[in-house]
Amino acid sequence: MPKREDESYPGQKEGLNYCSKHKRHHRADIGCQLCGYEKSGQEKEDHPRLDRCQACGQVSLFLDKTVNLYTCLNPDCKGVFTGTQPMNKTLTHLAILGSTGSIGQQALEVVASFPGRFRVLALAAGKNRDLLARQVAQWQPEMVAFDGPDLPGHIRRASLEEMAAHPTVDLVVVATSGKAGLSPTLAALRAGKRVALANKEVLVMAGEIVMKESRPGQLLPVDSEHSALWQCLVGEEREKIARLVLTASGGPFLRLPLEELPGITPEEALAHPTWRMGKKVTIDAATLMNKGFEAIEAHWLFGITYERIEVLVHPQSLVHSLVEFVDGSVKAQMAPPDMRLPIQYALTYPQRLENPHLPRLDWKRLSSLTFEPPDYERFPCLRLALEAGREGGTMPAVLSAADEVAVDLFLSRHISFAAIPRLVEKAMEGHRPVPHPSLEEVLEADKSGREKALEVARWIS
Repeated sequence: MPKREDESYPGQKEGLNYCSKHKRHHRADIGCQLCGYEKSGQEKEDHPRLDRCQACGQVSLFLDKTVNLYTCLNPDCKGVFTGTQPMNKTLTHLAILGSTGSIGQQALEVVASFPGRFRVLALAAGKNRDLLARQVAQWQPEMVAFDGPDLPGHIRRASLEEMAAHPTVDLVVVATSGKAGLSPTLAALRAGKRVALANKEVLVMAGEIVMKESRPGQLLPVDSEHSALWQCLVGEEREKIARLVLTASGGPFLRLPLEELPGITPEEALAHPTWRMGKKVTIDAATLMNKGFEAIEAHWLFGITYERIEVLVHPQSLVHSLVEFVDGSVKAQMAPPDMRLPIQYALTYPQRLENPHLPRLDWKRLSSLTFEPPDYERFPCLRLALEAGREGGTMPAVLSAADEVAVDLFLSRHISFAAIPRLVEKAMEGHRPVPHPSLEEVLEADKSGREKALEVARWIS
């Protein structure tokens, strides 16, 4: 095959043929577009314009004007383009908010497993500038958001809300922690985007508001428990649900004597026995506050009353949730404890795609699966969260805000592990929840909860 001099074209690869008349390569399954022009009587174009293909990133996208069809000359590219503008029907454009956190990093691992299927348009991070710089170098997004000075180069900075509502974005991964995820989630939903939601506080704070903004199929849960419920409910009628069962590992202190809880260090609390997660959610998993949050989320996501939502401790973390139906039958979703599994399900839904990088269950090594009711004396945060959910209104926003403050204070060694539920409970005391709150009332409750938690922290230990 003759050597090509025009560097606009992809290199010699299997699937390309060479047109000796026009001295250029073309895809074997399509033929030479210039020969097609001449046969149709159109003027020959010696150097037709090539655009950058959004699917593979090469300058190899060619417009065949005879059929108004965009064709990528890269044989490895699977993009399908039609119309007067390139429109890849198989490519999903992503905005990943919280890209340097645990969920964000694992989402990018999933994206890397499917080259040509995703295009990362926006990355948002907090203060981990070095990791974000490496992600930007790898994924070449069009927009970034982060705290701190500009990154090298000319990449555009944007707000989380602008990223979430950007016209080109198809799916927004909300992997931020705490209150920061609420505003961009609402912006994405209002702009008609699909949202892969990994932030618990969004629905805990403002579940009623978020669900009113969401259309069917728009909100995709990433939490392993809610992903499990979602998978169990595919094809089922919601009226036939008897109860939802959320499983909890019990965290690192499931068997620790109660009198030793006050002496727990941040390092010990961050050593979760089965899951790889960010710091905030790992501490919430140790107190079981996360399971209370998940009960509130399940209430909003699936429209089930709290009386029909149950929590069971399952130390093996292999059964992620169960659904019991009115006839007594039960569906359970099982998988290894790896967050990339529910992340991939949300990113590729409604398809299930093979991923060789994900773990598989070894059924020959499974000896037992155990379940037990939670001990509310050991896990008072779970009790507080369930109470806040049943109370409703703005009470869950106060719960979420106070917990965020308490976890930060514990990680910075200002309060003990055992003080976390006491601080949250004191912040909830005296709050008069506003029923069916507006967004402004939710944000005011969040502010009030934080102020009360900080006030209590001055004298609590």
